[in-house]
Amino acid sequence: MTTSVAQLRRCSVAVDLGAARTRVYVKNHGLIVDEPTVTAVNSRTGALIAVGARAEYMAGRTPDHIRVVRPVSHGTIVDIEMAQRLLRQLVGDKLRRAWRRRPTMRAAVCLPSGSEPLTQRAAVETLTGLGARRVELVDTMVAAAVGCGLPVEQPEATMIVVCGAGTTQVAVLSLGSIVAAETVPVGGDAIDHAVVQHLRLHHELTVASQNVRPLHVMLARDGVPEPGSTEVHGRDVVSGEARCVRVEPDRVRRAIAARLTGVLDAISDVLRRCPPDLVADLAERGIMLAGGSALVPGLEPMIRQGTLMPVQVAERPDTCAVQGLAAMIEGQVSSLALAPLTP
Repeated sequence: MTTSVAQLRRCSVAVDLGAARTRVYVKNHGLIVDEPTVTAVNSRTGALIAVGARAEYMAGRTPDHIRVVRPVSHGTIVDIEMAQRLLRQLVGDKLRRAWRRRPTMRAAVCLPSGSEPLTQRAAVETLTGLGARRVELVDTMVAAAVGCGLPVEQPEATMIVVCGAGTTQVAVLSLGSIVAAETVPVGGDAIDHAVVQHLRLHHELTVASQNVRPLHVMLARDGVPEPGSTEVHGRDVVSGEARCVRVEPDRVRRAIAARLTGVLDAISDVLRRCPPDLVADLAERGIMLAGGSALVPGLEPMIRQGTLMPVQVAERPDTCAVQGLAAMIEGQVSSLALAPLTP
């Protein structure tokens, strides 16, 4: 799916349309959009009320006639029309008119490894509806590896784990291509659901998914003394009244770890499918974690203990994919020439 570097240099726009956030990079202008992939629509009139962070804040707080829509799920655009309306509002009228004045405007978009043809077609139709005359498709794994600064074009193994909102992708790359890859339906949303279920079963408390993120931040603190328990506010399951409970961090960690075992299984499967020489490279180079959910508490130590390999989290794990696309369209990445030898 990944196109050549020469073709990507002709692109002027790089788009990372993820399930959690949408990021748009414009050549020579930088990252101009970094907003949640959420829209709020009036179901009676079809009017678009809000997009991005404002629409995300409305989730769970709207009357019946206002619907909060997430047009991307598990790396797939499930609502093309809504995705186009989202991008139109986020990009802005001025920049969109500039795109349309360029009849040869090209866009690059990253998609999950091994995407189905319908997924690829949805991404192409979404961007062509905004004025793109040609859309180049790039594997998210390759783009994220480039954004992390990994030497993907060299004949050496590099392993990257991209933890998104809906899925986690694991891949080993060499010579600019994917040697082996695996995708598991475990991401930030699944972790949030595990915490919500833990609070419901053990504390009889109903909490919205967006309200458990501060608990993640508290659990992810390394080297900081933590209290024996943490207060969590929600609604009582039986009475329906507002209630506050104290939650023990260790129990929440165990609930999260139960969901993360799928990621470790995917890494083991990918390693088994790799040639021994590449696995030997990985023993020295280690594993790179990227994606918006790479900082999930317990993920890094679990992978380190399960694989006995060094594990490193990218400097900006949430923007690795779009930064990798940006480096490609800006001409900062050179491909390894594999021309046939002549006698």
